[in-house]
Amino acid sequence: MRRRLARALFLPLTLAVAVPALTMGSSAPVAADSVVIGGFPVEISQSPWTVALSSRDRFGGTRAGHFCGGVAVGRTTVLTAAHCLDENFLDGPPERVRDLKVIAGRTDLLEGRSGQEVGVRRAWVNPAYDGDSNEGDFAVLTLAEPLQGDSVITMAAGGDPAYTPGGTATVYGWGDTSGAGDYPDSLRGARVRVLPDTLCEEAYPGGSEGTYDATSMLCAGETKGGRDACQGDSGGPLVAKGRLIGLVSWGTGCGQAGSPGVYMRVSEIMRTLGWTRSTSAGV
Repeated sequence: MRRRLARALFLPLTLAVAVPALTMGSSAPVAADSVVIGGFPVEISQSPWTVALSSRDRFGGTRAGHFCGGVAVGRTTVLTAAHCLDENFLDGPPERVRDLKVIAGRTDLLEGRSGQEVGVRRAWVNPAYDGDSNEGDFAVLTLAEPLQGDSVITMAAGGDPAYTPGGTATVYGWGDTSGAGDYPDSLRGARVRVLPDTLCEEAYPGGSEGTYDATSMLCAGETKGGRDACQGDSGGPLVAKGRLIGLVSWGTGCGQAGSPGVYMRVSEIMRTLGWTRSTSAGV
């Protein structure tokens, strides 16, 4: 299987807009058992900050247009993977995707009577994103209206113990549950371990699969494989100790031994954008 090009459903958009200083919201609290690989069913009430990116015009209505995941860090601010907004993936820049939306508050993507489908007012893709090395794989969506309820998760700043190797984390998404194109309609989660950087440095030393950089990336999964994120989970949240520590980014295959998942490190996103614990992300 080709490298999980940021584990998108199909391929990557690019748009550069100024990102305002954001304040961090507080909150409560991928991947593989049978979705997200090695996963289990999750009710959206257990992870209300997990959202789906949708475009029915681009990806059809079978799964409500879902193509990537995202995570609400403010009531109008969603983080996702830069490769999810790649122009080749979206057939153009994000601003040209007229029905680009975030689906929130919905366990089953096809349960149209629940949750919200909110339009995207602005999309900012990290201009330093490198699709060859997978460096800087994050983007910020500003929503056209606020999300409802307790839908925001706290981000883990640098030095937070949630990043400690050996700790348990959970990845969430609506992505492939088998590595063979089996996509669920309902949200799934999988428990993984935060792994030492050395494991991903050995697995991804450079070349066609990408290059692991411990300063901006996070290694997670199981050393023997079996639990992991997969295609369609890209941009979704990796959560430890009730805080957001990573965004699903890339890797080789799904749940393969010796090929851990690579996540965009949230503390590096905060550093890049100048977000601090005392600021609350877009209200």
